[in-house]
Amino acid sequence: MNLSTSPFRVAALYRFARFDRHEALRQPLAAFCCARDIKGTLLLAHEGINGTVAGSEEAIAELIAYLEAMPEFVGLEVKYSSAEEMPFHRMKVRLKREIVTMGVEDIDPLGAVGTYVEAGDWNALISDPGTVVIDTRNDYEVTLGTFENAVDPHTRSFREFPQWAREHSAELEGKKIAMFCTGGIRCEKATAYVKSLGFDEVFHLKGGILKYLEDVPREESLWRGECFVFDERVSVSHGLEEGEAELCRACRHPLTPQERTSPHYQPGISCRHCHEARSDKDRARYAERHRQVELAEQRGDRRHIGS
Repeated sequence: MNLSTSPFRVAALYRFARFDRHEALRQPLAAFCCARDIKGTLLLAHEGINGTVAGSEEAIAELIAYLEAMPEFVGLEVKYSSAEEMPFHRMKVRLKREIVTMGVEDIDPLGAVGTYVEAGDWNALISDPGTVVIDTRNDYEVTLGTFENAVDPHTRSFREFPQWAREHSAELEGKKIAMFCTGGIRCEKATAYVKSLGFDEVFHLKGGILKYLEDVPREESLWRGECFVFDERVSVSHGLEEGEAELCRACRHPLTPQERTSPHYQPGISCRHCHEARSDKDRARYAERHRQVELAEQRGDRRHIGS
């Protein structure tokens, strides 16, 4: 997909920084985005900024310039992709304790972090037999795709990663540890935490999976499947083309085309991941909601999803 011809530019951004004035920025930042029809989510905390937003190419360029003009956000990490339709329903600027929630005190990516590995050098590192490759994302993200031979910790949230790392630390002894995530931010904290356990050879993919899929040709790629993204595109593939995954609107689990052939899949109502956990009453409620959504979309009315 050509960024210059697609109507919407998507920017995934973050920056760890000492940012004590984060509360004061909330309203001005929200107003700046809304005035330019930018939508998405930005998180502000004392440790920096994180989020994904979408808008016109001009609007996103103005937002990035606005943020980078602040001394705390010089060197902002930004990854661009594109979308044929607006992938968000509204603009949210939220205050948080952490811009990516691990729940461990005194983990500071500004003080100690793993060694960055550029996308073009990643294949060599993870092909080394002495390297353990760890996917730091959540289990539902991993189901859509991951790197060849990567370890899946089967975590339901990033808060579970520290416990997994502690419990498997013996298996990591004497190994190079290479970690990756969607855009790079989770690995900032994951590598900082693993280094706090006493490991020295800790690496992470700079710019995350998104940068790898953007830079590494498909024929050279060790990525298998698609990459889950937290917007209405659901997933992207090589070249950051929009993928084939869709969300189950009942449980929000991403579904591959094959999973959508399951007898338990009913659009807006259930899928194989949630069918057994839902009652007939639940499914009836979801069916009515799905009917209302379809009617609203036929009218061109998107207010039912919060726009």
